[in-house]
Amino acid sequence: MLVSCRFRLCSLCSRVVHSSGGGIRGWRTLNYANMTEVQHWSTGASKRFSHSDLGELYKNESVQRYLEQLMEEHRDLSKKLQHVYLSESDRKVLIKKHTELLPLANVFGSIEQALKDLEEVRSLLHSSAGSKDDEDEHLTQLLKEEEAEISSKILALRKEMIKALVPTDPLDSSNILLEVVSGRTTGGDICQQFTREMFDMYQGFAYYKNWDFEVLNYTPAEYGGLHHAAVRIAGENVYRHLKHEGGTHRVQRIPEVGLSSRMQRIHTGTMTVIILPQPVEFDVHIDPKDLRIDTFRSRGAGGQSVNTTDSAVRIVHLPTGITAECQQTRSQLQNRDTAMRVLRARLYQGMMGKEVEQRDTARKQQVGSRSQSERIRTYNFSQDRVTDHRTGYVTRDIKEFMKGGEALDDLISDVHEHTEREAVMEAVESSVRLKRPDSGRSGE
Repeated sequence: MLVSCRFRLCSLCSRVVHSSGGGIRGWRTLNYANMTEVQHWSTGASKRFSHSDLGELYKNESVQRYLEQLMEEHRDLSKKLQHVYLSESDRKVLIKKHTELLPLANVFGSIEQALKDLEEVRSLLHSSAGSKDDEDEHLTQLLKEEEAEISSKILALRKEMIKALVPTDPLDSSNILLEVVSGRTTGGDICQQFTREMFDMYQGFAYYKNWDFEVLNYTPAEYGGLHHAAVRIAGENVYRHLKHEGGTHRVQRIPEVGLSSRMQRIHTGTMTVIILPQPVEFDVHIDPKDLRIDTFRSRGAGGQSVNTTDSAVRIVHLPTGITAECQQTRSQLQNRDTAMRVLRARLYQGMMGKEVEQRDTARKQQVGSRSQSERIRTYNFSQDRVTDHRTGYVTRDIKEFMKGGEALDDLISDVHEHTEREAVMEAVESSVRLKRPDSGRSGE
C-alpha cells in the first residue's frame, strides 16, 4: 500500500507543471468597498491601502460566468473549424477568434488539471490520516507540501487567466513626450519648486528604468523653480509604465525658499503632468500654411544662460491653436525641429482624445473623466506621506519617493494593477449589458 502511494505521488509530481506566476502589476478606479488595509513594509513606518489582488476577481460570480461564456465560445469555434464546408473567408474569421481565445483556453485547461491533481493529493492525505508509522508520516509531510504547491499554482494560474482578459493597449510600447507644468496659486513659487522636484523625480525614474531622457524644453523660474519642461523618454514600454502619471499633482508643505517661506505655514500648490505617446509609426499631416513660426530670445535667470540671438522657436498650429516651443540650444534650426516634434505629438494626442471621448462618454458619467485636469495624487511633506487618490495607495518617506526609484515604481505598479481590474470588470459589464435584452424576454 505504501509503495503504491509513493508511486502515485511521484507520478503526480511529474505531471505538475510549475508556473512562473509572476505577472505585471497594475490601472483605473473601482469601488472602495473592496479596499483592504495591508501592511506593506516590515518596518511599520509605511503602509499601503490597496485593492484586493487581481487574481481575487476569479471568485467574482459575474467574472466566472463571463469566463464560462468565453470557454463555451472557444469550444463552439473548435467544432465549427472541423467542418470542411466552410468558405475561406468564414474560416479566416473563425481562426482569428479561435486564436484570440486560445491562451485563455490553455490556462483554463491548466487550472482544471491542477484542480484534479489537488483532489488526488487530498484523497491520499485523507487515506494516510491517523497513521503513526514513521514512513507514513514522512509521506504525509510530502503530500502536504505538494498540496501547498499545487494550491499556490492554482492561485497563480487564476491570476494569469484574469490578466488574459485585460484588453491590450497598442500604444504600450511607445516612447513618450512628458511635460511638467507649474500650477498657479498665491505665492506661485511653491508650485514652481514642486514642478522642478517632479521633473527631477521622473528623470530619476528614467535612470532607474534605464531609459533615455532627452530634454526638449526647460523654462526655469526664480528660487530654483521650474515653469515648464518637456522631455522625450525612450525605452522599453515607457508609455505602459507612465501613461497613468498624467494629471494634476498636489503638494502640501511649508516652503523652504521664496516669498511663501516667510509665512511659515503649510501651503498648497499644484502642477500638471502631461503624457503624450509617440508611436514608432504615426503620421500627422501638417500643412505649412497652417503654421505660424515665431522666433525670440531664450528666457532664463540671466547671465550666460540667456541667448543674445533669436534662437528660440515657437510654432502655432492655427486651425487648432496648439503651440509648441523650444529654446534648448543656440541653434534656431535644431530648436525648430524639436518644436515640430512636440507639435506633432500634441496634435496626435488631440486626435486620439476625440476617439477616446466618443467611446467612453457613458463611463465617464459614472466614475469621472480621469482627464489630466483631475487631481490624482497628493504629496504631503509635512506628514511625510504620498497618497494616490485613485487607488488609496499610501506610502511614507517622501524624500526617498521623490528620487524616482523603487518607491515610485511600486506605486505605479499598484495603479496599473488597479486599472487592469477595472478593465476586466468593464468587459464583464459590457457582456452583461449585451445579454440583458435576452434575459428580459426569458421572464427571469
